[in-house]
Amino acid sequence: MSLVRNTAVQASLTFASRILGFARDIILAAKIGAGPVGDAWATAQQFPNLFRRIFAEGAFASAFVPTYARTLEAEGPEAARAVADDAMRVLFAATAALTILAQVFMPWVLLVIHGGQADDTANYNLAVMLTRITMPYLTFMAIAALLSGVLNSLERFVLSAGAPTLLNLCLIPAGLLGTSPQTTATYAAIAFFIAGLLQAGVLWWGVSHQGVKLGLIGWPRLTPAVKKVLMLAVPGTIAASGTQINIIVSQSLASFEVGAKSWLYAADRLYQLPLGLVGVAVGVAILPRLSRAARAGDTEAGARTMDEGLGLAMALTFPAAAGLMIAPVFLIDAFFVRGAFLASDAAAAGGALFHFAWGVPAFVLIKVLAPPFFAREDTKTPMRYALVSVAINTLLGAGLFFWLNSVGREGFPGLAIATSTAAWCNALLLGFALARRGWYRPGARLAGGLIRAGLATMILSIGIALMLWQFPAIQAAVYGSKSLAAGLVVLAAALIYGLAALITGAVRISDIRQALRR
Repeated sequence: MSLVRNTAVQASLTFASRILGFARDIILAAKIGAGPVGDAWATAQQFPNLFRRIFAEGAFASAFVPTYARTLEAEGPEAARAVADDAMRVLFAATAALTILAQVFMPWVLLVIHGGQADDTANYNLAVMLTRITMPYLTFMAIAALLSGVLNSLERFVLSAGAPTLLNLCLIPAGLLGTSPQTTATYAAIAFFIAGLLQAGVLWWGVSHQGVKLGLIGWPRLTPAVKKVLMLAVPGTIAASGTQINIIVSQSLASFEVGAKSWLYAADRLYQLPLGLVGVAVGVAILPRLSRAARAGDTEAGARTMDEGLGLAMALTFPAAAGLMIAPVFLIDAFFVRGAFLASDAAAAGGALFHFAWGVPAFVLIKVLAPPFFAREDTKTPMRYALVSVAINTLLGAGLFFWLNSVGREGFPGLAIATSTAAWCNALLLGFALARRGWYRPGARLAGGLIRAGLATMILSIGIALMLWQFPAIQAAVYGSKSLAAGLVVLAAALIYGLAALITGAVRISDIRQALRR
């Protein structure tokens, strides 16, 4: 299967999940709004979203796949199955124990990530209750991660990419059934629990269907193979989760400003779209290829894979970043403002989205530049760079947040600035390390492709500006529906970029035909 095809499978299913996710967020934002209850709900989602992005979107799989794939190739299916079996039991035991401890100590745990609103006893207790309900999602996602790693090693991407859709299919009915902000948030937290169970169950079926029979029941054993998996997985998971850890840090600081968590969450839903569709999809698709090239010592094949992956990722990321920077308030206003989520909330969230937008290429680059390290079973180097980015984000974010507040301005946009700055630092460190070690240097074809993609993005930017100028006329043409008119603008922007990419040569018909043939 070609890289384009594998990426397309991953991205198309992720896109379906994200479209449902927008519907989910629109419903929940309208029912819950931005305020103390909205902040409590955003807090309850921090752990599930963190673990979903760490596990379901490939970070854990990035550490597990090389070990499993090497064992499968060198020792056969039965040895690989034994590694996966023992690793899953250890992972289940560890995450189940962590979940139980979190249930007991949740009121104190939330002081770290929601301490700014601890004085509001009723809503703080609501956040504690909601997070206790959503916390078991950690265990379900740990199991799902390992099962996804097995499927990805076999180059079976459909179920691992499609399983997250179940979360949205559970949350949408929960949002529709809610009759008040508090009950809606409670129903949604329960839906998180159910969705995690369903995701793990579907992936278990998928692995069994591939002839890999795993067993969860049994005493966890720290065998040499499992120890090696954990030695790679722990730093690898931290490395691939630097962006998500930075989001947690930002949300923790945002708790000192009522409503800021809800605004950051709304912005997060938009800028995470290209990260999930492009960065994660490309990163997952190239890892098995890079692992095989590294084992064979074929640096030329690895470089070709990286050039193709980076070119594809940036060609799809540049237009997304441009659109988010040009029209941040417009997008949030069009899709989120209804019910309890007000126009003033959209204006605030848009201010944060603008600063997240210029960091989007860096967020995607991290997902594509980390796999060459994972393929060589070096997870410590990306982990160190991720921790450097966390330190930068924490210090810069806290400094900007409290300084802006001290001069009478809202401080939460400073958190977005810090997150994007930290992401660029992480991406640059990864790129320089690859070049210094001789593992990867961009080729001339990639440089030319990036220039052409940049030209196509400039054409797109002009098109977006013209459509925003004529937006009242577009809205009037669709009977005054703001959301429908915004949807047409987005579709028109995609068409403009597609044509511009063909005109500039960023995308060539011959490449599309070749990818389809492969």
